[in-house]
Parts: sequence; C-alpha cells; structure tokens
Amino acid sequence: MDPIHTPTWTLSDTRAIDLDRPCVVCIVNATPDSFSDGGQHNTLDSAMRYVERAIRDGADMLDIGGESTRPGAERVGVEEQINRVVPIIEALRKRGVDLPISIDTTLGGVASAALSAGADAINDVSAMTEDPEMLPLAASAGCGVVLMHRLVAPDRDSFSDQYQDEPVYEDVVSEVGAHLRARAQDAQERGVDPSRIVLDPGLGFGKSVEDNLRLIRGTHKLAELGYPVMSGLSRKSFVGRIALDRDSDPSERVRASVGMSVAHLLAGARIFRVHDVAEHRQALDAAWGTLRYV
Repeated sequence: MDPIHTPTWTLSDTRAIDLDRPCVVCIVNATPDSFSDGGQHNTLDSAMRYVERAIRDGADMLDIGGESTRPGAERVGVEEQINRVVPIIEALRKRGVDLPISIDTTLGGVASAALSAGADAINDVSAMTEDPEMLPLAASAGCGVVLMHRLVAPDRDSFSDQYQDEPVYEDVVSEVGAHLRARAQDAQERGVDPSRIVLDPGLGFGKSVEDNLRLIRGTHKLAELGYPVMSGLSRKSFVGRIALDRDSDPSERVRASVGMSVAHLLAGARIFRVHDVAEHRQALDAAWGTLRYV
C-alpha cells in the first residue's frame, strides 16, 4: 500500500479525520476491570485528568468504553455502561473539547446515549452482530463505525498466550478479511456510508500469538478492501510474549507496543488505538515522516 495514500475517515457531517499521518486514538476505560488500566479512570475527575494529558500528548481521537473486553470479563448492562460513559462525554463537550469521540460498546442503547451526548462514532468489537439495533442506529445517525473481527465474545475468550486449545484458522488473514468484508457490505446495505467505515482485525480477540503476528504482517491485504485499518495491539499479552518471552504485566509492554505499532504502520494500519499516547505519537510520526521521504 502506498505509504502516502491519505484516505479520510468521515465521522459526521461536521467531523472527519484526514489520514495524512497516523491517527492516534486514546483509550479511555471507564471501567473497574479492564486488563491494563481498570479502575484508573472510572471516576469523572480521573477520566478528565487522563484525557487532558492525552490531548496535550497529541491524541487525535478519544475512545470511551464502559465495559471491559478483556478475556473473561463480566458483561455490563446498558444502564451501567451509560452511567459510566455519558457523564465523561458530556463533560468533555461542555469543556469545549472538539476531538472526535467514539463509544466502545456492542449495545445499541449505549451507543445511542453516547451519540446524543456528543460522540461521533461507534467502535463495536462484535462488528455490529451482537445487537440488531446497532446497524440501523449507525445508518440513521450517519456516524463513524469501527467493525472488528472476533471469534467469540470476550467473556468466553482467553488471552492470546494462554490458550489450552488454540483457535484454528486455515488462513487467518483471509478468514478475518472475508468476515470484515462481509460486515462492511452488510453495513452499507443497511445504509451506512462506506466513508464512515473502519475495519479492525481484532488483534488479541480469538487469535493465538502467531495468528496476531500473521494478521499484522498481512494487514496490507486487509487495507486492499478499501477501508482504513485500525490497530489495537496496545499492551496486549501477545506483545509481551513476543518482546519479553514470558508472562508480563501490561505496564511492562509499553515500549514493545510502540515498536509493534510502528511495524503495523509499515504493514498498512493507519489508526492506532493506544494506552500510551505520547510514546505512540512520537514514534508513529517519526516512522511516517521517514516513509514520506522514501
């Protein structure tokens, strides 16, 4: 893929992200149990401090979620998710924060409340298959959409380096690509504008360590589908397994995440959902700047 090709991700009639450089999306987990930072941002004050720092560090977008998608996480209902995320979105907009905001949820009721509060996009790890209300909502709202591949729901999944029986794919890149192509086509048939769609291969979701590496290397094939590709590898277990060759804490995986994100940029990813904004901003911009002069 041409490294200076610059598609645009349209989020609404008033907001769009021109991918003339890597887009850094800050993860804001308004949860007590997320795998890396659970409980750190689940009050309004702590979330706002975290977001303010992320903006200073160069975030292009905020992704706010009220339900952990780590393997084995308990499900969270509509009302509780709304109670966790909507006050943050409302507070950001009241303070004049103009960055695009996505809501990380698989439930239409949560997405609807978040969009009404000021969110611009829906990031759905089920690729809008879990709730039949989601695609009609996205189409009617005209919002941005992230469609992700997963093999099973997170509460039935395992960390990539801890499977007793690893997931079985004949060709993980082809199979994930076919699934995402079908989900994008379904979304368009339901009325979602193709310029609103981003695809996410779902690194860490129903993939072994080797599957994740194959997907990163094969991202140029996913980009050939015609949509921007999101990278979501930040601090995940397979990153630590590759870099450290042992069990590790998510906090130990920052530098490895940055390195692997740069590799994913080279392979065709353009949007990076991360915990560590400053580190990724600098590294991705340096890599991109180098590519533009090749």
